[in-house]
Amino acid sequence: MDYLIMSVSGLRGVVGGALTPEVALRYAAAFARLAPAGPLLVGRDSRPSGLMVQEAVLAGLHASGRNTWQAGIVPTPTLGVLVRKYQAAGGLMISASHNPPEYNGIKLFAPEGRVVPAPVGQQVLEAYRRGQWEWAAAHRVGRDQPLSDPIGPHVEAVLALVDAAQIRARSYKVLLDANHGAGAEAGRRLLEALGCQVVLVGGTPDGQFEHPPEPTAENLAGLSPLVRQVGADIAFAQDPDADRLAILDATGRYLGEETTLALCVHHLLQTRKGPIVTNCATSRTIEELARKYDVPFFRSPVGEPHVVDLMLAKDALFGGEGNGGPIDPRVGYVRDSLVGMALVLEAMAQTGLPVAALAEQLPRYEIVKTKVPLEPGKVREALDRLERHFSDARADRLDGLRLDWPDRWLLVRPSNTEPICRIIAEARTEADARQLAQQATELLVEVK
Repeated sequence: MDYLIMSVSGLRGVVGGALTPEVALRYAAAFARLAPAGPLLVGRDSRPSGLMVQEAVLAGLHASGRNTWQAGIVPTPTLGVLVRKYQAAGGLMISASHNPPEYNGIKLFAPEGRVVPAPVGQQVLEAYRRGQWEWAAAHRVGRDQPLSDPIGPHVEAVLALVDAAQIRARSYKVLLDANHGAGAEAGRRLLEALGCQVVLVGGTPDGQFEHPPEPTAENLAGLSPLVRQVGADIAFAQDPDADRLAILDATGRYLGEETTLALCVHHLLQTRKGPIVTNCATSRTIEELARKYDVPFFRSPVGEPHVVDLMLAKDALFGGEGNGGPIDPRVGYVRDSLVGMALVLEAMAQTGLPVAALAEQLPRYEIVKTKVPLEPGKVREALDRLERHFSDARADRLDGLRLDWPDRWLLVRPSNTEPICRIIAEARTEADARQLAQQATELLVEVK
């Protein structure tokens, strides 16, 4: 896909293809024109192209007259913490998240330390497309200042969430697969501060991924035997910018990307009460936990900015997305793998149970994800067809079409970047979820 993937939170593309230094420079300049007055923070993940993209971004910002603080290689949630700590006017995170190595991208941060809200992102996108930027005179060109310990404030904020002494007393052996991403150093420092014996895999943040970067069961299959070999109590796997977390138990069993958020929510709701927010593509497990503990539950459209908007509106205790992205407002309004690690370890320490037993306590569902080609002009007709066919379900058009039954649900939503529809089905058994996804696929294929 050699074209720019552009959204209200940023852009991504293949380096040397659609994502060129000129694109990065001008996009940064468009953001500089619209951001509030003050210095801007810049960070990047570990991809080899990151330094080049960073230099282009800094050139665009400095040429626009903006001073910058440079964080270097840091997790995406770390940049959010730093934006707030230094009271920056905003931030730019250079990362393509879980995309393949040839990709890179730029994610925009608001002064509140969160990904920019959709209206702000849309303004930047329009300014970029219209060529609306302003170059500064020589005496107003911005300057850069590197930060001495960019990771420290984030680690300290996460440590403050949990009873660190209680975790230290357990001396857990933890395997951390950073996959040569930006979370290696932050993850190691956090786990060592929690008294863990850390086995770090892919600890050099050079972007030389040892397996595909998205932390799915298929991509982490090679990690399972290593968990058993080193005798780890638990294994954590991060994506390249460390905003997502997957978990394997002591046997090397992958617990599912939806399990990370569920474990955190279950642990928190046993001692604290407050609204919970997820997106409409996240497992029903979270909704059932909210019902069990009698707290409000809300769903947003898919996408971190939408989740954060709703968390702020509802003064949420906790939130996140089911792709392994927990969000704790006490640290920041950004998906955060470090938050997930700390809360899961605290749950283990407080209960004395292994993570496998904690996962067994959760409401059980199986989720299936697939996609089908569909031209944008046919989407409304296709969704109408699905709603008519599944007339016994409760329909919701918050984001695409979500259909709910007492024991299962189906979400069909068009991609913003490709002529496809994504299908997510969840049910009590994998067979039922696959059957539901297959029914939806067949109905969509029939739409010509």
